[in-house]
Amino acid sequence: MGNIENKKNRFGLVGKNISYSFSKGYFTQKFTDMGLSEHSYENFDLQHINEFRELVRNTKGLKGLNVTIPYKEEVLPFLTGLDDIAGQIGAVNTIKLRGEELIGYNTDAYGFQKSLEPFLAKHHTNALILGTGGASKAVAFVLRELGITYRFVSRNPAHDQIRYTDVNGETLRQYQIIINCTPLGTFPNVAQKPALPYPFFNKEHLLYDLIYNPSKTAFLLEGESRGATICNGLRMLELQAEKAWEIWNS
Repeated sequence: MGNIENKKNRFGLVGKNISYSFSKGYFTQKFTDMGLSEHSYENFDLQHINEFRELVRNTKGLKGLNVTIPYKEEVLPFLTGLDDIAGQIGAVNTIKLRGEELIGYNTDAYGFQKSLEPFLAKHHTNALILGTGGASKAVAFVLRELGITYRFVSRNPAHDQIRYTDVNGETLRQYQIIINCTPLGTFPNVAQKPALPYPFFNKEHLLYDLIYNPSKTAFLLEGESRGATICNGLRMLELQAEKAWEIWNS
């Protein structure tokens, strides 16, 4: 692969504590398969978002970035522009560098919608979104586009959001889609899961977890054991990565 610093086309992931990154392995393999020897993908692990400006200034050949937890919203002030969808969502996970311009996009929404749609049934009309971070904003955007009513569940709920302790059997009869946008259950902490009344899940429910490692989180296993339909976040990641690649090359 040669020295990464000398590559003509450098891409990477901005986040915090991201050694587990899906993106690096995915794009490194993609570049190898495509014979793109002058392309590289690397992790840019920032302990604070204030390091972002220096990263962009000092990384020669940088053409595009992905953004992950916890910077999908914090990166916004450093950008020179936003795609319309990213502006509506209020969170960015893809950045295209064009001269002095840094344009923010959100491909999470695309990946989430395309991976969710095959699992939707007619009775899936209401959703609970677990967590309120950047990824949850893309999820909410998609649900609005699909005409699915939703509520956020949070440990510290804002207006019109509910606490985990408010979720009961009646709640789960009303909301058939449960989407985990929290990191609970991510490897290596695989025993963790959102605090929900799992005995009330049944075959009418669709559980979607944005986590992809492990492939079946404790959250998904609880739903599966009670007949619920389950889906993890791997396909969403693949789809959003391909959409990012399309944006960087447009």
